[in-house]
Amino acid sequence: MKQTPKTVKMWIITCLLFTLVLGNDRVFKMCGTWRHGNASRNLKYDLKTGCKEIEISANERTLSIQGSITAKCTQSSSINLESKPLQNQSPFCVFWEPLLDLLIVQLNGKNHTLCRPNGLQETCCTDLSQEKQETSALYGIVNGSIYGDTIRYDVMEKYTFQGDTINCKKKFCDEASKKPNGAKMIEEVVMKSNKTGRVDLPCAQSTVIEMKEGFTGLSLTLPAPRNVAPNMIPSVYLPSCLKSRSTSKVVCTYYKNKTLFQGGSSDVVLLDDIVGLSVENEIIENLPEPVRIRFYHSPLPSNYSRRCVSWDTRKDIKVNWRYDGCETVKIHDRETECCCNLLTYFAILVQVEKKATVHHLEALTFITAVGCAMSLVSCLVLFYWLCKCRRGKGQSLLVHRGVVVATFFLCLCFSLTSSLAKTGNETICKIMGTLLHYSLLSTLCWMTVEMFHTFFLVCCVSSSTLPLWVFYLAGFGIPAILVCRLLSIGDIYGLRKIMPSEDDTSLYFMCWMLDSDKSRLAHHIIIIGLLAVVVSSGIVMLFFVATKIPNRPEWRKNRMAFFSIWGLTCLFCTTWGLGLFSFVPFSEATLFLFCIINSCHGVFHLLRYYAIERMKKRCELSSDGGSRGSVMLQCRDDEGV
Repeated sequence: MKQTPKTVKMWIITCLLFTLVLGNDRVFKMCGTWRHGNASRNLKYDLKTGCKEIEISANERTLSIQGSITAKCTQSSSINLESKPLQNQSPFCVFWEPLLDLLIVQLNGKNHTLCRPNGLQETCCTDLSQEKQETSALYGIVNGSIYGDTIRYDVMEKYTFQGDTINCKKKFCDEASKKPNGAKMIEEVVMKSNKTGRVDLPCAQSTVIEMKEGFTGLSLTLPAPRNVAPNMIPSVYLPSCLKSRSTSKVVCTYYKNKTLFQGGSSDVVLLDDIVGLSVENEIIENLPEPVRIRFYHSPLPSNYSRRCVSWDTRKDIKVNWRYDGCETVKIHDRETECCCNLLTYFAILVQVEKKATVHHLEALTFITAVGCAMSLVSCLVLFYWLCKCRRGKGQSLLVHRGVVVATFFLCLCFSLTSSLAKTGNETICKIMGTLLHYSLLSTLCWMTVEMFHTFFLVCCVSSSTLPLWVFYLAGFGIPAILVCRLLSIGDIYGLRKIMPSEDDTSLYFMCWMLDSDKSRLAHHIIIIGLLAVVVSSGIVMLFFVATKIPNRPEWRKNRMAFFSIWGLTCLFCTTWGLGLFSFVPFSEATLFLFCIINSCHGVFHLLRYYAIERMKKRCELSSDGGSRGSVMLQCRDDEGV
């Protein structure tokens, strides 16, 4: 008789569910169709410990499972099958999971658990292979199959399978290590073991915790192999918000072996300790209170950094470590805590990544110190010169003084940052880093103001109508607003460590922006953005003036105006423009040029103003005869430049 479509559909769905639940290729799965009579039927079983054989047989009234294959389960009984079948045949499957000592018979879409899980078995009977089969004339098993592969299509009275006694845990770990989702397999089988407390495997040690009504959170130290020192075992804090049902289980697994987690980027190294957390039948993320995992490890080299990462096996079959979802808290050099707001089948670990190093740091530091000292003296001389100057437009002198003052404080802050950083005072270093960043932004803003102001004078040959407070706002106010905004975000400024080289253990300390994601983002948006404005505006203005001068007769005698724009462009674009190209292959040579030119920035300012004054004096001395009046007018106009 043929099966109804409804029965077939139910059978297919149930088989798929069992494939998902018991889905690893070590599960024994024998299926077929039991051809029986129309009288009452029963399921008979007689199971004993050992590893002799298992017989699956059927006749007119009885489907029988008997043999010696279990580790601890001893069961013998008969189940009356109440419902009368609509036809004289019933589909069935026998599932055997030796690691769990679990045996289930599925008959007409209904599950009959003959042996329930009783922990993970050390020694078990597995690798069942067919030994013999007996034929029957009318009643028995039709279309018998193993793992979906048909053995016989005709009616068979009995199938007999023999197994081998093996170390079940070891074999399971060997198979899990070969699978990309091996960690997930381990957590699933521990969850199905029907045990609470400690569960040991050669490849992992787990703790199964039952979260009952009134669960208020729990701190625990994970189980670990005997060879691990007690003070090096990770600890976990589970918040109360993990429990979403009346009763649920959470599995905390400790992996001392990284074999299951090989893969991902080749430029990172995983620490030996890895922790996996999963909750029974739950996908948990965006927790209001984070799960905290604390790792204990040996002190890391100074040129290594620590980051907590996670791998969600629901999203990636292969190993793919992610930084999102976990925050790294560095307790001290031997202890790191990971605070994570998501929880499912994933591992949490500490990532070790080499920091960027700076070669020839000692030479670069010496060059910068000498250049900053020369710039400080040059800025003082130039500021005194500008204050004593009686000629020129008021706005122009204001802009010149603003650039000099900003450059002076930038060199002063940079000269003090290393000495203050060595004190180790976090508050002082945070203040110093803030001042250094502010003086750098102020210098870039005043350079941009001078670039546009000079260009305006050259093009219009007249004084700007802008009030003086606009220049102060652009040079000092805008940087103050940006720095205050960064201070409100927090964790931007502080002690920064720089490695001289990969082989050198001595560190260079400075008070600057921290090596964090927020600080790097602020650096690229603000500093690199202002550098791009200074460099691009200088190039555009130089190009504009150079193309307009040959076409305008009134400018042909005004050599000083072009020289001023050309000097500003070379000074600003060459010095700060190198900062935009420090990532090119010639980075070391670029770094030396950048340090030399920028540390001597104040000296170049002094030389530029001195050259312009010399040109003005020569212009005045050359004024004689009838042309004296026009030349003097030109010189006076050029004084604003």
